[in-house]
Amino acid sequence: MPTSAKTMTVCTVACLVVISAYSVALGANGWLWFAWVVLGLATVGVFATGGQR
Repeated sequence: MPTSAKTMTVCTVACLVVISAYSVALGANGWLWFAWVVLGLATVGVFATGGQR
């Protein structure tokens, strides 16, 4: 797995954990979830293009 793909995956999972904790503690925020979906799509795009080697 290329380095950029690993980095994007770690960021995506970390953001999912943070947003989930935020939603439990303070209530859901649609913009945060929208931003996470965009980040997830960007991660899929990095995998699709092969990332940088």
